[in-house]
Parts: sequence; C-alpha cells; structure tokens
Amino acid sequence: MLKSAETLLRIGLALSLSLAMFGCSLSPAGGYSSQNSNGSEAQQSDIVISGSTPGVTPFIASVQLTGQSARNVGSVAFTIAPKPNTVSSPVNVTWTRAALAAGGHIQTNSINLPVFGLYDGYQNEVTLRLKFPDGSVQRLQDPITTEPYSDPTGVYSNPTILKARAPGYRLGFSFFILKSQLGSPVIVDTDGELRWVVPAIPTFAVHFSNGQFLSGSGDSPILSQLSLDGTGSALPTALPQPLMQAFTHNIDPGSSPASVLAEFTGIDDFGSSIGDIVAEISPTANPAVIQTFDLANILTSYMQKNGDDPSAFVRPGTDWFHINASVYDPGDNSVIVSSRENFLIKIDYQTKDVIWIFGDPTKYWYTFPSLRAKALALDAGGDYPVGQHAVSITSQGYVMVFNDGLGSENQPSGEPAGITRTYSEVNAYAVNSAAMTAHQVWSFDYGQSIYSPICGSIYEAPRKTYLIDFATAANFEQARLVGLDSNHNVVFDFQYQSPEPCSAAWNAIEINLDNMEIN
Repeated sequence: MLKSAETLLRIGLALSLSLAMFGCSLSPAGGYSSQNSNGSEAQQSDIVISGSTPGVTPFIASVQLTGQSARNVGSVAFTIAPKPNTVSSPVNVTWTRAALAAGGHIQTNSINLPVFGLYDGYQNEVTLRLKFPDGSVQRLQDPITTEPYSDPTGVYSNPTILKARAPGYRLGFSFFILKSQLGSPVIVDTDGELRWVVPAIPTFAVHFSNGQFLSGSGDSPILSQLSLDGTGSALPTALPQPLMQAFTHNIDPGSSPASVLAEFTGIDDFGSSIGDIVAEISPTANPAVIQTFDLANILTSYMQKNGDDPSAFVRPGTDWFHINASVYDPGDNSVIVSSRENFLIKIDYQTKDVIWIFGDPTKYWYTFPSLRAKALALDAGGDYPVGQHAVSITSQGYVMVFNDGLGSENQPSGEPAGITRTYSEVNAYAVNSAAMTAHQVWSFDYGQSIYSPICGSIYEAPRKTYLIDFATAANFEQARLVGLDSNHNVVFDFQYQSPEPCSAAWNAIEINLDNMEIN
C-alpha cells in the first residue's frame, strides 16, 4: 500500500511538472488553467469553477467562477466546441466586464458567466478564457451536459435537410436568426442544429445587436429587450402618440450603432395610418425619436408640388403602402423604404425630398406623372422589384431585395395591380441616381422553383455570402432557408414546416455567434 501511494505521488508530481512546462496547472474544477508567463495575474489567480446551473432552456447555462481574483478580471470569453462531424464554427463569445456588471453577473469575489449556444441533450466541451489587465489569460475547461429540448412548436427541432453544408464549403457565417411568430427568435447553425430559443411572447418586429434582441410590440408602442442569457425586460422608450401606436414588420439598422429604423402604424394628420411610417429611434434616449418619415405626408407634399392630386394615391385608412423594411444609405445620407404595394422609394434623410422610385411600371403608381418622373428604369434587362421585402445595401453599395413576385393587393378597383410571377428571386442592383437607371448586377431564382409570395428575406454575410429565406414556400406551408457562397452556389438548404403563413421564419439574418463581443 505504501509503495502504491508513493507511486501515485510520483505520478502526480511528474504530471504537475509536465503541466508547468506548458504554463498549465490543474484546476479544482477538474479542468486546466493556463497562464502567459511566470508571475502574471493569471498565474496568481485563485479563480475556480465552483458549479453551473441550467438556464431557462438547455441552450443556456450559468457557470459560477469564484475567487478573490474575480475582482481583477477584465473580460471572460467562452468557446463551445462543435459536435464531431459537423461543419459550423465553434461558438465563441467574449463578455466584457462592463457587460457582465450591467447584467448583474458580477459579485465581489465571483462571476456568474452566462454561456449560450449550447447543444441540447449533449455533453458540451466548453473552454473559458479569463483575461486580466496585464494581458495574461487564465483558461478553464468545463464540460456542460444539457437536457434534451422539447420543442413546443414541433418546428425548429425537426428541419428537413434538403442539402447539408459539406466540409470545405466556405461561408461567411455559421449561425442565423429565424424571426418567428411562434415565440422568441430562434438561432440555428448551418448544420441545422437548434442552438438558442427561450420562452417569450411572439414579436414580429425584431432587431439584434450587442447580445440583445430589440422587439417592438405589434399591439402597442412598447419596446422590450431580450438578452441571449435568457433575461428580458420592457424599455421605458417614449414614442409620440397617436403617431406611433404599434410596431409593424421589421426593425432595421439606423444611421448609427445606437439607433434603429422602425416601421409603425398609427394616426397622422391625414387620419389612420396603416403601415406607412418609418422612424429612426434611439431606444434608450429621451427623446427617443431622431427622425420621422411619414410616407403619407411626404408623398402628398411631393405630388401636390408637382401637379398631381395625391388623394387618389395616398388613401388613409387603407393598406395603400404596406411598409415592410427600410435601410439607411450612408453613401448619400438617405433612407430607402420598401412598400410592398408599390415600390422602393429613396428619401433624403434631412430634407425628405424624393430622390428616386423603383418598382414595377405596370402598377397603379406609375399612372401618376409626378411619381413616374422619379422612376428608375432598368438599363439592361432584368426584373423590377415586385412585392419585395428586406431591402438592404450590400458591401459593394448595391441595393438588394428579396423579390417576392406578388402584385399589389390593395389598389383601387379597376386600377392596375402589376405583374405577378410564379417564382421568387433575389436581385442586386447598381443604381445610377444621375441617369435615373438601375442595373441588375446579379440575381438568384433557384431555377424558378420556389414561390414565396409574402414575407421572406435576403441579407449579405461576410465574404460576400448570403442567407435567403423563402418564408412562404409550398403554398405558405414551408420556410426554406438557403445559404449561398460568394459565387451564388447553394451551400445548404433547410426546410421548416410553417403552421401559419410567415409564422416559422418570416425573416432571417446571420448572427456572428462565432466571433461575438458583448460590451
């Protein structure tokens, strides 16, 4: 027995010496911690993993870090290793100390670290990296075993993988958000694995930034935030009434990181406004509204100045405009607004003058000379935007839309509704405002095989790759999520059942869960 104990002691000493050669030491939590150099803050750290607790769903956990050195930690990062035989990148997230403190995750000698993006029903290999002011890093490893997730919708845990992402196919993203009407937003990876969802009230208008979803109520002017740690709260944002009574459709990036463009229904000077107002707001500021674009007001004023009677076009109380997206264009300090019923319209941010209009010239709007005077013409063929969604500006300055292909549904009786196609597509246009032309740079229609008449989206991800959401495919019963590489080849194709039109994924956008800093 004595010799056995002596042997074990020698093995332990040898292991400790070997670890020391590599700057590592055994941690009481059963993992390893590593330091940059002798005498560093990381080497002197007494922080250990003292436990972990499950979050509100298996995709979230809270890891308890304790030790007097916790008061010196500047940031904590976590990495979740991918499952074997998968292609998506590891989850890799850094929490700054300020963000942890703001979320109530820091006590005097402890940190409750939110870890999210876990696989459900699986032993996740999680590595923590604690960074100190001298630049040294302490590493800890913590296996987190999660319970299986029971999906109450029956939708997101059961995708049909029509084409799996294969090893070697380069994409600029590994994770994406599905904006759902069945509950909270949902995060999925490019292997089709569900990686985040929480119990929450369904919200149509959603924007993500800095580890938080910003959601606008479709029934009231209330904004709320939902964090990736699973916590949420209403914001005390005061919006002018009755102009901005409720949010509609999307919340898009604004002219600065602190602002967003939101779409509204309310009551303006003309009466009931159904989806024809955009406002740039700063949710935490007072006053919150930075700039307002009331399309009924803007178009009425423009048409009157240019000899048209706007009352036949601007029809308060009806869904004459049907706003669904907006984007700020820093190239000329303007805003482009998507009207499903009519066109894309570009408006000067300061003066609110109409710069151009781009849409199907066989629709009702084109019968008005003042509107026709601002129309862009396709200069070399291609397709006009028809019933489009998700307008955005690409890294090359192109105007890009998900081109649904559905003609107008709320024009006056007997007036032209424009064309309706049998398929949906993606279009990117180079616009020449001086020549009043648009050139279709590229398009993708998947062999004209999918028709998504309402909802849907296309957004550019890093490396000029793209995520497409055919939200109402197969007669409104399915959502098809398609990833394209930089040559517009299909990298993956996932299909989700949609219990109601637009409900499973009315809009989808990539999220950098593999390289995120929350500050």
